Amino acid sequence: MPPLASFKEHIDFNNLPRHIAVIMDGNGRWAKKKGAMRIFGHRNAVQAVRDVTEGCGEIGIKFLTLYAFSTENWGRPKEEIEGLMELLVNTLKQEIKTLMDNQVKLITIGDTSHLPEDCQKNLDWAINATRNNSGLKLVLALSYSGRWEITRAVKAIAAEVKAGKVNEEDINEEMISRHLQTAEIPDPELLIRTSGEMRVSNFLLWQIAYSELYITPTLWPDFRKEHLYEAIWSYQQRERRFGKTSEQLNPVS
Repeated sequence: MPPLASFKEHIDFNNLPRHIAVIMDGNGRWAKKKGAMRIFGHRNAVQAVRDVTEGCGEIGIKFLTLYAFSTENWGRPKEEIEGLMELLVNTLKQEIKTLMDNQVKLITIGDTSHLPEDCQKNLDWAINATRNNSGLKLVLALSYSGRWEITRAVKAIAAEVKAGKVNEEDINEEMISRHLQTAEIPDPELLIRTSGEMRVSNFLLWQIAYSELYITPTLWPDFRKEHLYEAIWSYQQRERRFGKTSEQLNPVS
């Protein structure tokens, strides 16, 4: 690859992933390096969210899903959870003008009924305010986990079978996908995880079956547009085979 000013110059804009998902990891370690409390890392991670959202919108990515708060995160210290919820409310209020100016549509997945009342109200307000925006779809995974989502879908299908609305033999992958919270969202082609950890942390377990994984040692508060461009460039160097062979995808005439 020739040296250029930015990975953006190497990106093939005719081969962009439609949906990018991000596991935003490393806020606590970033804060610890600074000798600060974990919430300090979360506050400084807001700029990374801005950069990635702007970067995706600028180059034409259609969907961006950010793993903001997992169901397992409720087990963290009370003061950290309270700080995160306060940060979420304040960030929504501060960023709404930017979302509107850039035509970003806000969506949430997860059991948001468990969020504090003021968080729910502000989320509903932001979702309603951006509902007609036509640009990037920004999906916040809040109080979310892949196993919770799949369990919820299975229960819904089981109830339909019991009510006689669905025959057991009709259950297939498409039906399960329709019962997930992401039914209207395409599966992510690219999953980015920051901080270097080699796991998917119960995130979009059904949807990432064939996603390309990009793991970077960069801690989330330090993640910027250039890191995003590098991840997209790396994605474009790969051959997505979906279980087939290279020869099947590229037959020699």
